[in-house]
Parts: sequence; structure tokens; C-alpha cells
Amino acid sequence: MTLCDYFSAADDRAAVAVGGSPAGPGPAGFDVVSLKGIDPVVAIARLEAIATDCSYEEAGRRPRSGQLLSEADGQGPLVFSLSDTLVTALVTATRGDFRRFAESWSMTAELRHNQVDAETAGGALEALAGLARRAQPAGLRLYCWWAL
Repeated sequence: MTLCDYFSAADDRAAVAVGGSPAGPGPAGFDVVSLKGIDPVVAIARLEAIATDCSYEEAGRRPRSGQLLSEADGQGPLVFSLSDTLVTALVTATRGDFRRFAESWSMTAELRHNQVDAETAGGALEALAGLARRAQPAGLRLYCWWAL
């Protein structure tokens, strides 16, 4: 299962600088949420589609959605961006929204494959929303450090 550390950074350059670190963004002092197996491209676009009531295709086409920022050389971790639309949706969602999002998200093929139930999906949502709530007022953006 992949390691997916979601973190906030001031900009793409700061986020990519962490990409080469085999230890991830945590030791570098970034605010980090570890969500093992929640990939930043497909699973997060599925979440964005649910949270913003759009199609998966539309969510995946949004600026910064699952955009690979680091060099894909096959040697080390990768860094992906998350869309600002998703960040806003997470920041403004209510507890009731999270329950609804978690239920739907847990039924996607990606989360079912990783045996993520609604309760676990809800915990992941709460953690990711907390990261978004800390980042947005500071003008930070969200990223994912992805490693096998």
C-alpha cells in the first residue's frame, strides 16, 4: 500500500523541495496528515466530485487537481497538488456534510479496494479538513507526498 502524506506548503516550489526526501514532509517541519492508501489523483478526485456535487471527470480537470509537480524519474517519492476547490469544500463542510461525503466516498472502488469503510473515510475526511482549515487562513496550499 502506498504512503500518502498530505501537507500544506506556501507554494509549489516549497512542496517540490520535499519530494526528494525519503522521510516525507513531516521531518521538514510541514503540517502533515498521513492517509495511507488514499491516492492524490483518483481517490481525491472522487472525494472532490462528491464534496462539490460534480462529475469525477470535472473534478479531475480542475486546476491543480492531482497535478504531478515533481520529477517522475521512477526513483523516489512524488509530489502532487490538490485543487483549491477541494480545499474550500473541506473548509466549509459541516459535520453532516462529512457524514454524507464519507458514506459516498467509502463506496467508491478505490476505497473499497483498500477496505476503507465509512467510519474510516470519515476520519480521513476530518483529518484532511483539519489540515485545510489550518492552511487556508495562512494562504497555504495542499499537497500530497506519495511513495511506495
